[in-house]
Amino acid sequence: MGSDNYLPHIFQKRETNMRGLNILLAFFTVFAVASILIPVPLFPGNFVSVLLGEGLQDYVRALSAVLNGAFYGVLLWLMFIGIGKKLAPD
Repeated sequence: MGSDNYLPHIFQKRETNMRGLNILLAFFTVFAVASILIPVPLFPGNFVSVLLGEGLQDYVRALSAVLNGAFYGVLLWLMFIGIGKKLAPD
């Protein structure tokens, strides 16, 4: 009987984690695509072209897009987690 009370809590936790993953993937995609489409270099992806120099210029745009997507995706995901914890009832 005690496990029946615990079961909904597990599902609620999994739903929150999946929602966080969806937000991470959405923002990663948005910023990665924006980095490819917008000709203005965004921080931190613009450091890739500086660090790589002229050696891998063919891949700089793609690496910059992935780095920007990961950086801003994780940043906004952490903000979502923090705000969600403050707003969630105890």
